[in-house]
Amino acid sequence: MTPSTLAGLVGAALVGLGLYGLIVNPQPLRKILAFNLIGSGVFLVFGIVARKGAAAGFPFDPVPQAMVITGIVVAFAASALAVALILRLHEETGQVLLDEENPASLPTQEGAGK
Repeated sequence: MTPSTLAGLVGAALVGLGLYGLIVNPQPLRKILAFNLIGSGVFLVFGIVARKGAAAGFPFDPVPQAMVITGIVVAFAASALAVALILRLHEETGQVLLDEENPASLPTQEGAGK
């Protein structure tokens, strides 16, 4: 097994593990971490595909590297925004999860329904 094949399999495993975490975990912070795990796996697989193309004799193309670097920056910014939203939710409601069984526990605005 070549190192690039192993790295591709690790990237696929990261995507699978991230999907599992995204579906199973109800906590928003864990969902953010699972989403970042999916992104890391996709970046790794994308880099390996670009490397395999260069090894096959195709000319060097810097676009895949630029896309991965841009994707990492965008993923970091989206994660920071999501964590800020979770912190804001915690400030407003005192909890991180929205209680779906008991909507009366959420704060309401006075006169909103009038």
